[in-house]
Amino acid sequence: MIKMSQDFKIIFPGKLVFGKGTAENLIQEFETLGAKKVLLITIQPLVSTLSGMVEKLEKQGFEVLVDTSITQEPTFDDFKQLMARVAPFNADVVVGIGGGSVLDIAKLVAAQLDNEQTLEEIVGIGLLKGRTKKLICVPATSGTGSEASPNAILVDNSDNQKKGIISPYLVPDIVYVDPLLTISVPASITAATGLDALTHCLEAYTNKFSQAFIDMYAYEGMRLIAANIVKAVRDGKDEEARTEVAMGSLLGGFCLGPVNTAGVHALSYPLGSMFHLAHGLSNALLLPYVMEFNIPAAPKKYAEVALALGCAREADDLTTAAKGVEKIKQLIADCGIPARLSDLNIPKDAIPLMAEDAMKITRLLKNNPREITLEDAISIYTQAY
Repeated sequence: MIKMSQDFKIIFPGKLVFGKGTAENLIQEFETLGAKKVLLITIQPLVSTLSGMVEKLEKQGFEVLVDTSITQEPTFDDFKQLMARVAPFNADVVVGIGGGSVLDIAKLVAAQLDNEQTLEEIVGIGLLKGRTKKLICVPATSGTGSEASPNAILVDNSDNQKKGIISPYLVPDIVYVDPLLTISVPASITAATGLDALTHCLEAYTNKFSQAFIDMYAYEGMRLIAANIVKAVRDGKDEEARTEVAMGSLLGGFCLGPVNTAGVHALSYPLGSMFHLAHGLSNALLLPYVMEFNIPAAPKKYAEVALALGCAREADDLTTAAKGVEKIKQLIADCGIPARLSDLNIPKDAIPLMAEDAMKITRLLKNNPREITLEDAISIYTQAY
């Protein structure tokens, strides 16, 4: 049964700029901040796009260090190796421009520079004690919402488990969301990240601890993404579709702090840590089946999800909610991404181990509107197979 509590906390970025072409104004922020040293964490495909900004910064007397070492979902070791390289530079401001992995890493680097806490000591909720460096995040995909969330997710090399660092100190000081940065993102990544963002909104809206204030963001995020994701996938140069999906992703990011995700994300983690599937794809593979599992516990909420996705209201909530599941499956098909675990050669005999790993993600499982047992997890994976 979903509980509605009126006690909640949401921490927005100190400054948020949204709009096409706004990233061109980013250079002004460094001047305002009075920074001298800028650490730019990004991805190799964006280096040429950002070269003009880097050159202008250097001409104005800034020291700029560019790092492109994060190429996939990061691990503890990846982070520690990066810190060893960038700590001597001692940047005044850390800028992350890229997908969720880059943003998560940038957030942690900014927090850990001049911080005596080890990475292991800050894993969990509210354990990070502070941040002294300025932090700017600029998403180059429309998916994770990391630019607006207090979360960073890494894989722990010691046990191969995805682990979260959740802290208000990970919310950026400044965020620029420029949909034009997503124009060059390939269709497959556009699809996976967009469906990830949709999942953030959907899991917040149907969450056991949902909030009326957050529901506003979650509902509108679902509506925007569902109406535009296929257009963005099929025509990456469709600026209107890109803008709408980028806004939906941002709204999903607002959901991640005060409410967070639930069963879909918990069950998706083993797919990432064990088989290195992209996070968004993992969520898309499981979303319809977790929805079907959850509907009996929250039929009214899932009926409202269906309406947000563009479905017509049916005779009752259960029937309407079922239409929402069909709509999600149709979106996945129209986006042209795999719909089954078997499509990705995940061995069926791995399901019990995946289920055991998923049961360890209690910080997300507790949010699910219906309790997921080990047997339930096995059943959901099997249906998704």
